[in-house]
Amino acid sequence: MPTDYRSPLLGRPGAVEASGPDAGVPLHHGDPVHEQRALSRGLAVVDLSHLGVVTVTGPDRISWLNTLSSQLLLGLEAGVPTELLLLDVHGHIEHAPAVQDDGETTWLVTEASDTGPLAEFLDSMRFMLRVEVAVRDDVAVLGSAAGGWNRITGHEAHALTWRDPWPRTAPGSTAYGPPDAEHPGVEIHRALSLVRREKLETVVDDVLATDARLAGTWAWEAQRVEAWRPRLGREVDERAIPHELDWLRTGVHLDKGCYRGQETVARVVNLGKPPRRLVMLHLDGSEHVLPGEGEEVRHGERPVGHLTTVVRHEELGPVALALVKRNLPADAELTAGGIAAAQEIIVGLEGTTDARPEERPGAGLRRLRP
Repeated sequence: MPTDYRSPLLGRPGAVEASGPDAGVPLHHGDPVHEQRALSRGLAVVDLSHLGVVTVTGPDRISWLNTLSSQLLLGLEAGVPTELLLLDVHGHIEHAPAVQDDGETTWLVTEASDTGPLAEFLDSMRFMLRVEVAVRDDVAVLGSAAGGWNRITGHEAHALTWRDPWPRTAPGSTAYGPPDAEHPGVEIHRALSLVRREKLETVVDDVLATDARLAGTWAWEAQRVEAWRPRLGREVDERAIPHELDWLRTGVHLDKGCYRGQETVARVVNLGKPPRRLVMLHLDGSEHVLPGEGEEVRHGERPVGHLTTVVRHEELGPVALALVKRNLPADAELTAGGIAAAQEIIVGLEGTTDARPEERPGAGLRRLRP
């Protein structure tokens, strides 16, 4: 979408515009607490029409995307949601679209700012293969949770609904965080529904007529933080690798063929200890002003990381996601933007998974040395 995009839903009574990567759509509609509660019950729809949609068509589309990405896509069935990561040669995350094929077209949903770069990268990699890449400005995205997408899927303007696989560890993947059954995101079911942009307001009005309400990105992001779900537009910087964000569980297949950045993925899995780790911070709720994204996390006077997402959750209070040094003690007394913060572990301090070999590569050779 254009950088100056403004959703038509910003004209609705009470709508307040979001900022940062969500500029152009409503942050809330006047009652963020009740919007969060409605979203968690499947009784709300979120305007995410600023997000980008890219399609890939042609008979080679699945095998081609498979060669480029971290995800095993061969055999991907129509209607099955997944996601992929496109890495640079050093294993740093560059793109992280949601992915779903409908039998004729592969749909990719990404950040507003990433739409052009993603399409340009894919187009540059087509070579002689039978694929076509297109930016779909004619399609808009709506968010929902807890089955709320059923209010959209039957609409004549509905094109596709992608149900977020997070945090269920896919076959061939591994987790740096807790097991699926113990993960706080396992009971949070979210989805992105694609509709014809020209019918965006009509779809929303028809959903609202079913006793649902509009919710803003405040509610959407609060739910994402609760689920410890990383986001390209927030948690990813120029150094981020998937292990630091526990993103292997849904975005990386460890046994597929070669792709750019695979060496880093394999090396960190085998040796352990990614440089940083994602944490959730519980912030001192007595402060009226919250720190902003990007502000330093400190242990005493020492900087140990930075905030990536900061929200007020209707149950958890003020919380944040942050990237901190991996070896930061679990009981370290922290401040974030000058506000006291307590960390909740997401990626373990040991930085290893069950996919790590029992014996580190080369250990036997070292024992043989005189």
